[in-house]
Amino acid sequence: MPRSTNAVSSRRRRKKILKLAKGFYGSRSKVYTVAKNAVEKSFVYAFSGRKKKKRNFRSLWIQRINAGVRQYGKSYSEFMKKLSDKKIKINRKILSDFSMNEPNSFKKIVDHVYL
Repeated sequence: MPRSTNAVSSRRRRKKILKLAKGFYGSRSKVYTVAKNAVEKSFVYAFSGRKKKKRNFRSLWIQRINAGVRQYGKSYSEFMKKLSDKKIKINRKILSDFSMNEPNSFKKIVDHVYL
């Protein structure tokens, strides 16, 4: 029985990888085996990058809340502790948005926490 190469599927598989490698430098976008390695590595970076993005945003929110609270002579950690003691459940994303865009609302929150 003659050997079957299944050229259609093979070509489709290679084209898919080369399409994903479009924009890579040099042989990383031209040569299939090199492109395959580069694409697999890029998937690893993409996965870890999605996790890092969440970390970076959380730290940004914390910095913004800290800057907002420091205007009133308080510290971030002290503010968050008092928030939890008062059973106020506002997440850091919303608090940072208030500190940046709604300073009056943020001041009311700070005043309410430090009564």
